[in-house]
Amino acid sequence: MRAPPRRLLALFLTLATAGAFVACGSRTGLLAGAAITAEGEEPDGSPDLDALPELDGRPKVDVVRNDCPDADATLVYLVTETAELLSFYPPDATFRKIGVLVCPAPTGATPFSMAVDRKGIAYILYQGSLGDAAGVYRVSTATGACTKTAFDPSATEFNTFGMGFSTDQGGPAETLYIAGDNASGGAAGLGSIDTTTFVTKPIRDFSPQISRAELTGTGSGDLYAFYSDAFASESFVGQIEKTTARVVAENRLAGVTQGQGWAFAYWGGDFWLFTSPTGVGSRVTRYRPSDKSISVMTTYPSIVVGAGVSTCAPQQ
Repeated sequence: MRAPPRRLLALFLTLATAGAFVACGSRTGLLAGAAITAEGEEPDGSPDLDALPELDGRPKVDVVRNDCPDADATLVYLVTETAELLSFYPPDATFRKIGVLVCPAPTGATPFSMAVDRKGIAYILYQGSLGDAAGVYRVSTATGACTKTAFDPSATEFNTFGMGFSTDQGGPAETLYIAGDNASGGAAGLGSIDTTTFVTKPIRDFSPQISRAELTGTGSGDLYAFYSDAFASESFVGQIEKTTARVVAENRLAGVTQGQGWAFAYWGGDFWLFTSPTGVGSRVTRYRPSDKSISVMTTYPSIVVGAGVSTCAPQQ
């Protein structure tokens, strides 16, 4: 996901600053005006909702993947702001350039976010020059061939968004989930896209609210978000409950900022984060929830704005 144009970012920061006076800098699930006692409890004695549990770092049990082509060799696919399509192999943190996309997008539109389905087909959202959605394009991860889908930006309350597939109850069926980008207008919660009709379906606002979210999912049906606080100064990985859009667990990523472009993917029990804190190229960071280690693994000279991985990818 690429940072929004400056005029939209300025509006977002203004709104975020105003919101901070209501929430006091907290990303809790409490409604504005809810009281907290001195003991950190609500008046009814329930615990403080600010303390979300941490992510479960235990390895996931791999689901049946007999419909997956060469599942153990599944790659992470990336797209840069200059429309380079790349593959990335997590075990040795190496890139391979597949090609430069030539999608039938409007003049000036550039890639914004990306997801990859169970068969290795990529879906890439392009952003227009004014920060609006310019279309979703279907891309072969083998050749880079690109075609326009039936997605109609004018027929959805979502504008730009992060995206990721997650299986339905362990697969093989899966759903493409989207996270509305509240920095560019439109819906700011969780939704889904029907990849047959390309009609979007809102699910619910995130609870607690999260900002600048990208999504990745797993073969066991989990859905995760990589997001920041309202001022983009801290980053988090959280697990999202798909029917309620509730953040049910999260871990803070010390020292990781999203910067000018960001994406992430879940592969082999680890999260792979692609960020551009300096605005020059991308930093590739591995976050291992099992031991909470954060390691910078490599860099790439262009800014990665989208990452996608099949739900066939190894989970441990």
